[in-house]
Amino acid sequence: MIAAFTMALLAIAALVTPMAWAQAPVRFVGAITAVSGTTLTVKTDAGQSYQVDVPTSASIKRIAPGQKDLSTATAIQFSDLAVGDRALVKLDPDAPAGTTQALQIVAVKQSDVAQKQQKDREDWQKRGVGGLVKSVDASSGVLMLTSGVGATAKTVTVHTSKATVLKRYAAASVSYDAATPAPIDAIHAGDQLRSRGAKNADGTSIDAEEVVSGTFRNIAGTISSLDTTSSTLVVKDLATKKQVTIHITADAQMRKLPDRLAAFLAMRLKGTSGNAGAGGWGESGHTPGIAAPGTQRNGASLANAGGPPGMGSGPPGVSTGGPGGPPGMGGGMGPGGGDPQQMLSRAPAIQIADLKKGDAVMLVSTDGTTDVTAITLLAGVEPLLEAPAASQNLLNNWSMGSGSGEAAAAQ
Repeated sequence: MIAAFTMALLAIAALVTPMAWAQAPVRFVGAITAVSGTTLTVKTDAGQSYQVDVPTSASIKRIAPGQKDLSTATAIQFSDLAVGDRALVKLDPDAPAGTTQALQIVAVKQSDVAQKQQKDREDWQKRGVGGLVKSVDASSGVLMLTSGVGATAKTVTVHTSKATVLKRYAAASVSYDAATPAPIDAIHAGDQLRSRGAKNADGTSIDAEEVVSGTFRNIAGTISSLDTTSSTLVVKDLATKKQVTIHITADAQMRKLPDRLAAFLAMRLKGTSGNAGAGGWGESGHTPGIAAPGTQRNGASLANAGGPPGMGSGPPGVSTGGPGGPPGMGGGMGPGGGDPQQMLSRAPAIQIADLKKGDAVMLVSTDGTTDVTAITLLAGVEPLLEAPAASQNLLNNWSMGSGSGEAAAAQ
């Protein structure tokens, strides 16, 4: 989402006051990190910081997120600028020697970004669908998804057209901001996908306005070693029998199932009935839980992010999505009622320091063979590993948005 705002500001830079730009090509875009007196400090996305004096003669305008010209911009005062706002700064070529002065500033207010992201998240939640890609017909533009777990598992038909915005998550990234345009034939069976548009009544068909997809991996196994200093785990994958190094970043969602909830979910996933060990975890709405879309290509999930607010968040998704990305997939109820994803999304959050050698974990990560980055990690899963096939379905619908989407959450 931030990337989209940056592109909009750069587009404006190419349009406004062309003669002045020819004389003064120096300009930069970034986030305001400090406002002091008449001085503005802006840090670009490349990590460079610039201090610039803003005289009273400088033109300062405010535009809405996503706007690419100044036709709807409004004039504001220097005092209206704040830390966190995005700004395009054009320097004055006629400033006194040895000084750096702004000639023009075009700003996107942080509050406007947050409001737009919230609207985007709500739209993804209301008009979004998601799941694992079952098949792709590039000639007709039709994608088939599988979504949900247990009794609510269903197939969703996604209809795309030339007007549909198709995006793909970047390698080793779950940021919707980093997603780039990609053709429909870049989507493969097993990928995680989220789409928003006009749905039919039961959500089994959608005319897509936007689609975001990616290849992720599911891993289940036991921790062989961990290093809290470098924030890494080594896990022996039960499926491949190989050791995989897991990098835990600040964006990773980590939760641990209470023993009784893990046993209850295992019963649900195995299709058994009864409420042994489930007291308090049933349909009362007080169950802890998760949510995340996943793919298993081989394995995985994603969701959230403003963008789509994704998939986290984002479509993502990937939560993680990111701000404004699509919320997570969510959506499955095991036999007898109760939503496993919602239960998971309410499980207690943990840190890497809460884990130890020998713990069983299930996680969704970036795609990779021996070295991956965690998107979501679930501990306390020993009972779930007794029903591997059903647990895999649960993980594949685990939202990177951590419960903030339609049935979850943005990831």
